[in-house]
Amino acid sequence: MIMVSAETPPIRGEEDSLAATARTADESSFTELVEHHRHELRVHCYRMLGSFEESEDLVQETFLRAWRGREGFQGRSTFRAWLYRIATNACLDFLDRFPRHPRPRQEPMMADPAMAVPPAEVSWLQPYPDRLLDPITPDDAGPATALIAKETIELAFLAAIQHLPPRQRAVLILRDVLGWSAPETAALLEVSVASVKSTLQRARPVMREHLPPRRLEWAPSADPSGAERALLQRYIDAVEQADPSILAALLREDAWQTMPPAPIWLAGREAIVAAWTPAMIGPEAWGDWRLLPTWANRQPAAAAYLRRPGEPAYLPSWLAVLRVEGDLVAEITTYGHGLFPAFGLPPAL
Repeated sequence: MIMVSAETPPIRGEEDSLAATARTADESSFTELVEHHRHELRVHCYRMLGSFEESEDLVQETFLRAWRGREGFQGRSTFRAWLYRIATNACLDFLDRFPRHPRPRQEPMMADPAMAVPPAEVSWLQPYPDRLLDPITPDDAGPATALIAKETIELAFLAAIQHLPPRQRAVLILRDVLGWSAPETAALLEVSVASVKSTLQRARPVMREHLPPRRLEWAPSADPSGAERALLQRYIDAVEQADPSILAALLREDAWQTMPPAPIWLAGREAIVAAWTPAMIGPEAWGDWRLLPTWANRQPAAAAYLRRPGEPAYLPSWLAVLRVEGDLVAEITTYGHGLFPAFGLPPAL
């Protein structure tokens, strides 16, 4: 599991001053205080929930709860820790009201012989735009910049963590992702240190069970590699040129594709190519494609626009996120175009 060092605690006098400011600030000044933490709290809520849209809502709920409870902040913890406590509890309350669990996958739409069944379906998982993972300015220092390593935001990690009960999920995120100590985590969740340790011991094996077997071989860098960029361009070429042979050449033999939230998946390179060939070429071809490169969850992605026969413009169609192993694509997760605005993508080409 990837560990990230916790933030260096601020000077006590600074926290006392901040506590006093938070308690007495007007709404505008208080908003300015909490907005500094929006970036990392949104990622925290996203890890807890797996949904980009819900993470946006829960950050707003966190700020509302913080404003209403500001007089109760006495500075016994850092202001950041206080906000994390509110955000975590807001997520736990949400998951109590709207419980959901990964489901076994149905039979694949198409499958190569002897393909193993992939992990259970996490139908609510959404991609997170990389442009919102990066600091607002290049010199933006602070904890938010250190939180978002590739290993802790990729879709495979997010899918695996959704198999944990909510409180186990919170403990694992706080301890193994954010690098909080057991006492800090216990204080945030209002449980004993022994409870935190035992919860973490139960959570880690479940995570290992649901992560892809070759995950430790992946490159740890958060920056896109040249190989990933080249592979993304080959994927774009395959679709734009309507060439199934290019698509086949960039896929692992055991690659698979899912299309959340629909319970549709394809198992194996031959099945993926066979399913997409009619959409590319022949009498059933959908039309002409144009794809824009983008990045989601520190992974290469492509936003597809389709111009159907007789139509003047290319309109949003789907967003594909690629998981790369070595120099080939191991997994394609294809979403609808609902999150195109969050990725800063144009409404038409």
